[in-house]
Amino acid sequence: MSELIHCTIGRLLEQTAAAYPDQEAVVYPDRNLRYTYVQFNRLCRQTAKGLMGMGIGKGDHVAIWASNIPEWLAAQFATAKIGAVLVTVNTNYQSQELDYLLRQSDADALIVMNSYRGTSYTEILNSLIPELKEAEPGHLQSERYPCLKTLIYIGEKRLPGMYHWDDTEMLAQSVSDAELEARMSSLEKDDVINMQYTSGTTGFPKGVMLTHFNVINNAANNAECMKLTSSDRMCIPVPFFHCFGCVLGVLACVSVGAAMVPVVEFEPATVLTTVENETCTALHGVPTMFIAQLHLQDFDSYDLSSLRTGIMAGSSCPSEVMKAVIEKMGMTDITIAYGQTEPSPVITQTRANDSFQRRVETTGRALPEVEVKIVEPGTFNEVQRGVQGELCTRGYHVMKGYYKDEEATQKAINPEGWLFTGDLAVMDEDGYCRVTGRLKDMLIRGGENVYPREIEEFLYRHPNILDVQVVGVPDEKYGEEAAAWIKLKEGKTASPEELKAYCKGKIADTKFRAISSLQTSIL
Repeated sequence: MSELIHCTIGRLLEQTAAAYPDQEAVVYPDRNLRYTYVQFNRLCRQTAKGLMGMGIGKGDHVAIWASNIPEWLAAQFATAKIGAVLVTVNTNYQSQELDYLLRQSDADALIVMNSYRGTSYTEILNSLIPELKEAEPGHLQSERYPCLKTLIYIGEKRLPGMYHWDDTEMLAQSVSDAELEARMSSLEKDDVINMQYTSGTTGFPKGVMLTHFNVINNAANNAECMKLTSSDRMCIPVPFFHCFGCVLGVLACVSVGAAMVPVVEFEPATVLTTVENETCTALHGVPTMFIAQLHLQDFDSYDLSSLRTGIMAGSSCPSEVMKAVIEKMGMTDITIAYGQTEPSPVITQTRANDSFQRRVETTGRALPEVEVKIVEPGTFNEVQRGVQGELCTRGYHVMKGYYKDEEATQKAINPEGWLFTGDLAVMDEDGYCRVTGRLKDMLIRGGENVYPREIEEFLYRHPNILDVQVVGVPDEKYGEEAAAWIKLKEGKTASPEELKAYCKGKIADTKFRAISSLQTSIL
């Protein structure tokens, strides 16, 4: 990319639609749904006007709790066009986590689907918001969530207290194109447009505030590393609620006019079928996803000859997995990326033409216009090449800060604009980095961050538990697994099965599956 892009997400989509009007933009083969870029932009404009018709204004926080469905994409660009802040909600969240996010984010609106993988989102909402059943759509008055006024439901029927997603089409008629244009013209590239929740060493989620400028340029530089063009078609099985999906997938495609082919729920066979039927040239995933695809019994029956590139990220990639992805899946130009939500998200990335050794032994070099240095922890003194230290970064990609947490923001970003990642790394003479460990008290299970402190705080609430320690241990399948050592109160009992039942519906499955595994030790 020759220079940074100075525009908003809404304008970026308009420009791409003008440049590639008849190019396929969004494809959902299982729903027989296909949009060209001009059609997709038209849909997003209509959705934007519909949200304005519901009273959603510039700067309002709009949370979305849904999987990789078409409405998610429309919401991403519609909120960006009207200057609302999209607050992404992890699809694995249960009642406790949603409660925290809605309160901490000051969510003004919530877009929600019916259920996901056996969890009824609507049941959780009705339990958290008893006022919902008597409320008029757009006029909720909740004691626990005073900011929350508008809920928009994506489903087959209408529910009390909520707009239906289809209402956006009707309400769009009350807002003129001129009004939408005026709203879009009032936006600045440095406005916060996205808030994603991540945890640090304390384990308590923080809202990372990202701007148009952050994510557009990170996506565009990422696309350049993959040599992505308008002729590419990207299969996106990684979740939209994470930067991997909505930035490195969606926005990377929009930055060059490539086609997006999302997978609503990750299933290895579904991904490979999608790649084959839609002749996808790019595929994203964490190592666990690629391993699952490679281990399918009928793997050799799929035609993956169209594949060329993509990103593997989320946790370290074993060399044998990378070799299989290149040789068996044909992804000769696959790249490795390293980052966090705070730098929106990529800091370093291998390039499509980097050697195999570079792609398995390093996480690449800094993106264009991004600075990286390795410093002595606690001093900010830069270490020599080849010496381990904390990886710090500065540039257009660094977040604006943590929402309502100035203290944490100042700890993360120094006055000169350097973001401290909390990760240990080594940089070689050519600028390629190798992440060697973490200062943070965190483990990565199958590409998802699991925070021991958060699990410990929850388990401490169990009436029979006196003390608990959660640590990460190596795991062949997930890279890392959580192991819990639990000390019970005198005369009390609690089996792993009982702990699993205690956690069910209160914290995400990825957490309680880990702590109730065979590695749980009752002391």
